[in-house]
Amino acid sequence: MKHAETVTFGGGGLDRAEDLRRHPEILETLPVKTLPMWRGKPLMNAARDGLALMDGHAFANLGTPVLLGRVEEAAVFARDISRLEVTGVADTLGAFIDDSEQTHSDLPEGTAFCELRQMMTRLAAFDAELAATARGVLEWHRTHGFCANCGVETQVGKAGWMRACAGCGRAHFPRTDPVVIMLVTRGNSVLLGRSPGWPDGFFSCLAGFMEPGETMEAAVRREVWEETGVRVGPVNYLASQPWPFPGSLMFGAHGEAISETIEIDPEEIAEALWLSREELAEVFAGTHPRILPAREGAIAHFLLKNWLADTLT
Repeated sequence: MKHAETVTFGGGGLDRAEDLRRHPEILETLPVKTLPMWRGKPLMNAARDGLALMDGHAFANLGTPVLLGRVEEAAVFARDISRLEVTGVADTLGAFIDDSEQTHSDLPEGTAFCELRQMMTRLAAFDAELAATARGVLEWHRTHGFCANCGVETQVGKAGWMRACAGCGRAHFPRTDPVVIMLVTRGNSVLLGRSPGWPDGFFSCLAGFMEPGETMEAAVRREVWEETGVRVGPVNYLASQPWPFPGSLMFGAHGEAISETIEIDPEEIAEALWLSREELAEVFAGTHPRILPAREGAIAHFLLKNWLADTLT
């Protein structure tokens, strides 16, 4: 496995069993396990270091099962059970940091629904990929219940991997939005930014959505220029990461800046700055007086940490 694939949510090796999506008669013969999801939160085991899969079609009266893949000859499904009345609902739901846990009497003892961004670094690669897949595809179903072409309500097909429209015959499939995230350097310094609404001191790599007809390299140069006024020359691909919050694929790239004056667009970004390698070392050591490291588990953290250690390639 390439070093780049060790990023969180990468390299899990999930057998997505596309063949079973097309052959429900075979799928029906396999033992079943279910990963319940509540408002995008996967069910975690009592130790909070792995997912808690339940035997059979658990909570069969709630949500639609979506096939995640084949695990040891069992078919593993995700099921959105957000209508379940749970205990532990807190004001932090949906916040930048949500450490609340939700439970229910029908769940295995000690298990709870936990925010994936809080748990992702505790999960083995396989469980992380399983959870990311579940969150991404269930969120797509939640927001795409009607045909974008004619407005008719769509029906689930292919074990949860498409929605069919009876009105115009269109077939709709889960979408992934490509996003570039940039490690922009100039000599011994790296360019970081902070979005409006982030906690004080939280900085990360610049990022932005790719546009139709645009290459990754062009998107990197455009986004950096739009947000900070910095021009980027050579661009190289580094690594990718599925980021199911709600449904992006992050393309990590290294961009070499050919200018250094920062002029931010306040509608795009709250602040941007150049940080030396030595200052970044202080950030990761937790000794910098102002700046906090990027969220652990996110590709920005991966890129910055490996740039600091000179292990990007």
